[in-house]
Amino acid sequence: MDTGARMGEPLAIVGMGCRFPGGAENPERFWQLLRDGVDAIRDVPPERWSLADLYDPDPGATGKTCTRRGGFLEQVDRFDAEFFGISPPEAQRMDPQQRLVLEVAWEALEDAAIVPAALAGSRTGVFIGICHSDYDTLAFRQYSGIHMLDTTGTSDCIAANRLSYLLDLRGPSLAIDTACSSSLAALHLACQSLWLAESTLALAGGVHLNLSPERSIGLSQGRMLATDGRCKTFDAQADGYVRGEGCGVLVLKRLSDALAHQDPIRAIIRGTAVNHNGRSNGLTAPNTAAQEEVIRRALAQAGVQPSQVSYVETHATGTALGDLIEFKALKAVLGERQPGDPRCLLGSLKTNIGHLEAAAGIAGVIKVALALQHRQIPPSLSPQRLHPYIRLDGTPFEIPTRGQSWEPGGALRLAGVSAFGFGGTNAHLLVQEAPAETPRPKQPSLPHLLTLTARSEPALRQLAGRFAHHLNAADAAQLPDICFSANTGRTLFAFRLALVAEQPAEMARLLAAFAGGERPPGLHFGHVPRQRTAGEGAKKGLYARPEASAGERQQRLAALGGLFVEGSALVEWERLAGEGRMRRVSLPTYPFERQRYWMEPPPAATAAVKASNQTQEVQRHGSAAS
Repeated sequence: MDTGARMGEPLAIVGMGCRFPGGAENPERFWQLLRDGVDAIRDVPPERWSLADLYDPDPGATGKTCTRRGGFLEQVDRFDAEFFGISPPEAQRMDPQQRLVLEVAWEALEDAAIVPAALAGSRTGVFIGICHSDYDTLAFRQYSGIHMLDTTGTSDCIAANRLSYLLDLRGPSLAIDTACSSSLAALHLACQSLWLAESTLALAGGVHLNLSPERSIGLSQGRMLATDGRCKTFDAQADGYVRGEGCGVLVLKRLSDALAHQDPIRAIIRGTAVNHNGRSNGLTAPNTAAQEEVIRRALAQAGVQPSQVSYVETHATGTALGDLIEFKALKAVLGERQPGDPRCLLGSLKTNIGHLEAAAGIAGVIKVALALQHRQIPPSLSPQRLHPYIRLDGTPFEIPTRGQSWEPGGALRLAGVSAFGFGGTNAHLLVQEAPAETPRPKQPSLPHLLTLTARSEPALRQLAGRFAHHLNAADAAQLPDICFSANTGRTLFAFRLALVAEQPAEMARLLAAFAGGERPPGLHFGHVPRQRTAGEGAKKGLYARPEASAGERQQRLAALGGLFVEGSALVEWERLAGEGRMRRVSLPTYPFERQRYWMEPPPAATAAVKASNQTQEVQRHGSAAS
């Protein structure tokens, strides 16, 4: 395929991983948060910094922040270092943002049913949006003797490079900083790399954590933060944004490759564009003309008409000027429609989880992909009262404050996602719903073998519990794909289980019992010696013929499961499911066994800020006296 043909080909999102505020530790929980209109903003956790010392409602107060609230993740001090082969001293000096990228990227690959080891040596690219390292500030404040591990541990480039290194990926490995548009710019570069055949697979995403108060203090001084800790998007009371944090990673393939491989396609990317404001009213001021241009370019590259876009996940952070300028740009590009053309809804997840800065764009894409899958647009938590200079009358636009079904703007549902960096870099993507799956003839109900593995027995029991919950919501027609994806799309570890069942409910019952500490009859469990985890000495070519009767198949699969648990069988999984090719589907991901890795004693951020304030006071009094 030549480059020109590749440039016109849609790209498939085949895997997603995320950690967002409000307990949204995976895409499914993130969708529940969005669908239910959950407000995940809360007071600053005391382990981050002391509100008693640093909060002042006056934005101009020296050394203070005017907001008490934000969108925060839980337990950012914890990490499964052993899983990734990282020593405790190195893990302790690693920016938690790097740790998040490793875990979330692994989860995204598992979501895509891709074994990470299978990518070794491949032209897989890694593109991560990341703005800064608060851990850098904490580390250099805490340690009197600086170690090389502090340098690699807090360098932004290592967020991408470490993932490429650990998985032996040979494609581009880039960390991108364009402030608030970082992750969408990273996704744009990942798409370009795939279109140019520079990469055969791409991992693209962004990460952002607020570990130290200094930047919040600076943003407060600049009157950029909302005093009530709310992103009041398109609202008359919009007065700034609230800071959030999180991580999201997508796995991308060319659509033709994804279809050929029977991958689980979450959504497809039709077009992307990036530009800059140029010289505007100020370095951090938005530019209507530049925003219009970047949206038009994305539409042109995708070859779609403005009237086909039925939803836009806006950048809108809740600043009065910024929201107004963005609305004017959207109206200029998407507002010209003919009678009978569909409406266009505008939303912003920042009302739920805050502005994730470097990770904001990727969070918006994940939200849109989930909404496309569910064919439902979740509610925006604002405006309560519309911005006085934003007029929806006479436009195709609507801001949904209640969830509603997503009606397509034409043959397919199509959405735009915007992210605008405060340094002037703008990005826009067009995301379309996945192609409809080809119906398959109904298959006879057969027993199927499911295998799960983990690095420890507690992790295996937790994984079994996750699968039990998943299988309880599945029907019998999904069982072959579930088993096939689990058996072929996961890394093999030493602790193993195997079980055979004809119905998801029966499989779920056995797994739930094992998760609860039992050893139910019919479930094989064991520990494979290290030398056998890669299949050394295993018997090859073992499978159970689908033409056997259900009873014979049950017995053969049970025997095969026992051999697998012992590490003495390499199974031909494709031949287990009967007639027809199996589809890879999204399944529960690995339960990392996280331990605390942090600078000890805990960083004295508050004391440092207090000392800085005292120094400023002394200097002021000294100047006055002189």
